[in-house]
Amino acid sequence: MTGADVIVELRGVRKGYGSAPGSRVEVLSGVDLEVRRGEAVAITGPSGSGKSTLLHLIGALDAPDAGEVLIEGRALATLGPRELARVRNRSIGFIFQLHHLLPQLGVLENVLVPAMVAGDRAAGERAAHLLGRVGLGHRLGHRPGQLSGGECQRAAVVRALINRPALLLADEPTGSLDPRGAERLIELLAELNREEGTTLVVVTHARELAAHMGRTLEMRDGRLAPPGSP
Repeated sequence: MTGADVIVELRGVRKGYGSAPGSRVEVLSGVDLEVRRGEAVAITGPSGSGKSTLLHLIGALDAPDAGEVLIEGRALATLGPRELARVRNRSIGFIFQLHHLLPQLGVLENVLVPAMVAGDRAAGERAAHLLGRVGLGHRLGHRPGQLSGGECQRAAVVRALINRPALLLADEPTGSLDPRGAERLIELLAELNREEGTTLVVVTHARELAAHMGRTLEMRDGRLAPPGSP
C-alpha cells in the first residue's frame, strides 16, 4: 500500500477527558488505523466507547492528547487554524445523526452553504443534480420544517458532498430515521461509495448499515479491532 492509497491514518492516538485528580477517563488508548482511498469502513461498539470521539479526531473537530492523525498524508497537528478550516471544508464531509439544516433556508440554500464558504459560485448545478439524484429535486425551495426526517437527512448528505470531499464521515446517520428512511440512506451511502468512489468512515449501531460497508471494526477498551477478535 502506497502513501497515496491511504486517506486516513492514525498512529497511537490517545484521548481522555477530565483534569481533576482521579476523575480523568481515557477514551482512546493508542488507536492505530489506516483507511484506503475509496474504502467504506464501519466502526461499531457500545455507547460511550469512544466512537464519536474518534470520528471527531479524524474530522479535525478535536485534537488528540497524543499520537498523530493524518488526512491525505498531512499531519493535522502541523496545520494552523486556517488550514484546518480549509481541510474541514474541502477534504471532509460530515453527516451527523441530526441533520443540522438551517431552518430559515430552503433545501437548495442549505446544501450550498459549504460551497459559499469555499467561494464556489458555480456549485448550484451540482447541488440541483445531487438533490434530484436523492429524490429531492421537487423540494429545492422547501424549508426543513416542511420535510420528513428522511428527506432532511438526505439533504444533509448532499450538503456534505457539495464540495466533492475525499472523505465522508457519518456519525450514527440512521439513528433518527424510521426503517424505510434508514434503508434509503444506507442505499445512498453504498451507492456513493460504489459509483463515485467516496471514502466512508461510518460510526453506527445499525447492523444493516455496517453490513453494507467493506470493513467493520469494533471499538473496545479504547482500541479498534475486528469484531469477535480476542
